[in-house]
Amino acid sequence: MERNTPRTDEHNHSKNGSRSWWQEICLRCHEADQTPSREPAWWGKVFPFPLFPTFRQSAQQLCIIIFFLLTWGILYAELGEPLSLNGELLSMTVLVISAYLIGWIWLKITTLPALIGMLLTGILFQNLHLVHMTDTYRKLNQDLRKIALVIILMRAGLGLNADVLKKHYVAVLQLGLLPWLVECIAISVTSHYLLHLPWIWAFLLGSMIASVSPAVVVPCLFRLRDEGYGVSKGIPTLLLAAAAIDDSVSVAVFAIILNAMFSAGSVTFNIIKGPLSIVAGVVLGSLWGAFASFIPERGDTYAVPLRFLILFLGGLFSLFISNLIGWSGAGPLAIVSSGFIAAFYWEKEGWPINKNPVSNIFRILWIFFEPILFAFTGAQITISALDPQVISMGAICLVSCLLLRVIATFLVSFGCGLNSKEKLFIGLTWLAKATVQAALGPAALDLVSNGQTAGGSKGEEEAYAKAILAVSVLSVVISAPLGAILIAITGPRLLTRDSTKRVVHDIQNVTENNTAL
Repeated sequence: MERNTPRTDEHNHSKNGSRSWWQEICLRCHEADQTPSREPAWWGKVFPFPLFPTFRQSAQQLCIIIFFLLTWGILYAELGEPLSLNGELLSMTVLVISAYLIGWIWLKITTLPALIGMLLTGILFQNLHLVHMTDTYRKLNQDLRKIALVIILMRAGLGLNADVLKKHYVAVLQLGLLPWLVECIAISVTSHYLLHLPWIWAFLLGSMIASVSPAVVVPCLFRLRDEGYGVSKGIPTLLLAAAAIDDSVSVAVFAIILNAMFSAGSVTFNIIKGPLSIVAGVVLGSLWGAFASFIPERGDTYAVPLRFLILFLGGLFSLFISNLIGWSGAGPLAIVSSGFIAAFYWEKEGWPINKNPVSNIFRILWIFFEPILFAFTGAQITISALDPQVISMGAICLVSCLLLRVIATFLVSFGCGLNSKEKLFIGLTWLAKATVQAALGPAALDLVSNGQTAGGSKGEEEAYAKAILAVSVLSVVISAPLGAILIAITGPRLLTRDSTKRVVHDIQNVTENNTAL
């Protein structure tokens, strides 16, 4: 026997209409279903709401945990590791599942991004010696981070709206490039003098740290947009487009610098190869995106999975092949370009930007890869091995450069039709770091650990690479919660609220919830 009724507020209240203290605590983690649910009749008796989540929410979490366990089984069978409670593969699986669950609880209780809880879980497991990784699994970790990077960049490309870029291209470029450039230079200079990094290593760190995190910014902006804040001037849409540009440039520049550092070719050729890889990436990615919009035919029964596979596998191919041939900057730009062009043509067919079925698949993939990315990044940090001077000087670099970015954003956003409060809000929005830092932070250390060299001694380069990793993790720990809190607090105070738009977005939310996977 199944019930087909939604969970409503009557489940959350006691008989006198008020909630008890334990209900208030449970409702921080468990929400009522907004649409009718096919819940077994026995579920509410055995697992009463809100002490336990609803059947729908429990089934969702169980599916994700099963996916992790199935992945562990596949890798166990492929790698042939002896089945042991102390096995590396099992410890990594427990780490990822724990990171997912702790991240989920962290999000529900604190409303801060789940990735912070996932990162802290990785650090905790590493320093309690609960996870072990040999060279074989470090290589697997590197490949998984590359897949996560493809998902991040493809989602950025699919979220770019051509109409917004065409109408506000000056503002998008101003907000997407100039603050990034200011912070990149600032981080490079301060890390050179405070962390004693060589200039090339300092610019490598700066290009990565300057990137804004869509994993933090996007959900925070969506919450404000749904309440009508800043909608009349299109601020959430404008910031989403600028954030995608910011991330794309950051990853491409980082890849170009990293490739130039560890390349055996001539300096002149490496300098020329940088801009050429940018052009090659944009052109080839655009052609692949146009191909994905033409084949398969839009009326094909399997158009959605086929289009997803074309973009996803094409993105993996471009990233791995560009790294293999030494044109690392081309891969990330090809991924973003292919997603942007494909979404542009799909919109003409009736698929909305960033809300089409292919975007939904990438969104589901990110749910799976987010704990992998952040848990494994945190698991590379051993607190006892950290240099206190690196942490203290790194924190000074980050805080000072974040303040400088807020000021720079306020100053460079002239001519965008924004008032002083809106400019200040955008500057505060740009503080959050997370996704790109987690994906790229360990990249230099991976190369040094694999025996590659940038021309210095192995000991020095390993110290530089560990400093970059430490600062990247520190940037997530400091800026991600700070950015999320500031967006939530300052948004209603600095942005104008459009009540009409709020009603429209409330209706859209109901529609999206009714059609959600």
